[in-house]
Amino acid sequence: MKTQQPVLDFPVKDFSNDVSFSEKKCLSGNSHVADELLDFTVEVASADHTLWLKEICDVTLSSALARGTGISGRAPESLEEKMKNGEAVIAFASDGRWAGFSFISSWEDDRYVSNSGLIVAPEFRHTGLAKRIKREIFELSRRKYPKASIFSLTTGLAVMKMNHELGFEPVTYSELTTDAFFWENCRSCVNCPILISKERKNCLCTAMLYNPNRPV
Repeated sequence: MKTQQPVLDFPVKDFSNDVSFSEKKCLSGNSHVADELLDFTVEVASADHTLWLKEICDVTLSSALARGTGISGRAPESLEEKMKNGEAVIAFASDGRWAGFSFISSWEDDRYVSNSGLIVAPEFRHTGLAKRIKREIFELSRRKYPKASIFSLTTGLAVMKMNHELGFEPVTYSELTTDAFFWENCRSCVNCPILISKERKNCLCTAMLYNPNRPV
């Protein structure tokens, strides 16, 4: 089994131009962001991107505090390893500003892969970028671990919808990895006491799973 460092967040539909009416309305009031939407770069992260670690961690933490639920902390050292191993995606606006991030982790000898840490910089939210990042992290998971079941835990309705469109289905926690390292990462989440009291059988997060062997 692979050794994992604790880290405290598919035929595939093309989301690159999938902008809802509400998102278009938002963009119409901000032509600068609308122009940048067409020029976002979403790519597999590498060692060259580690200089963005502090900003990624800071924005993730501030989002967790603002929501008050559902986002566990990310250790910079762990995210650095993800970048160096090509197990993360990162997004930039056309002017070079960091715009978003997500990463993957494998569990139980690559039987499972988690898609985690999806975060978009505040100035680029409601632009459709989250869907592009979600698609890219899913495709990265499928390339690196084609036989793995891919799962996601989230309290966010928007992420649930994105997961559903990519082929994920709601499941019970019993269908997820039993790897202790994965569940240890939940300790920094404000909802961890609920998870512990439920003996890790459920929590406020919805579990969703993509099974590569599921009949189409």
